[in-house]
Amino acid sequence: MNEKSHDTKQHILDIGYELVASKGFTGVGLSELLKNAEVPKGSFYHYFKSKEQFGEALLQDYFNHYQQKLENLFANSDMSEYEKLMQYWRYWMEQNSSACQTGKCLVVKLAGEVSDLSEPMRLALHKGTDRVISTVAEYIEKGIQSGEINVKDSRQTSELLYNLWIGASLINKIRLDDASLVQALKVTEQVLKGEPLN
Repeated sequence: MNEKSHDTKQHILDIGYELVASKGFTGVGLSELLKNAEVPKGSFYHYFKSKEQFGEALLQDYFNHYQQKLENLFANSDMSEYEKLMQYWRYWMEQNSSACQTGKCLVVKLAGEVSDLSEPMRLALHKGTDRVISTVAEYIEKGIQSGEINVKDSRQTSELLYNLWIGASLINKIRLDDASLVQALKVTEQVLKGEPLN
């Protein structure tokens, strides 16, 4: 794929992300996407055979960018492993705060919407979330080894915390306040320190 072709495909994905993050996948029609991206229908079908394939590519692209952001957050050598992890959860909180009118997390936005409608999109969500959980588990394990984090199983803890934050983000969308995210942050601190939950 030449550079201009890649740029056009990425442009469609970038515009698609903004629309889908705001309106959901089924809430965005192909004509709206094409109008906002300012590309003809033929260009869309050159890169994507269907809207479903576009959705799968959108999720793959989202997780590639998310993984890069995650690695950048964890790259700070001046911070302890515990501090890096807490920085990640604070970043999550910022991205899903009620002050942010459109939540930036496509997992929160699309998990319930597309998982029953599209097996390829469900698998893209599964693969992407598994990568995130594995990366977080890796840093929890480093924190266990350095004595900063007091849990027994890094993978199990990572899955528990990821599930907690997904749930808190969904409740946040329902209540339109940040109480669930604030609570998730407090619980995360307690879990990583091995403290009993209050």
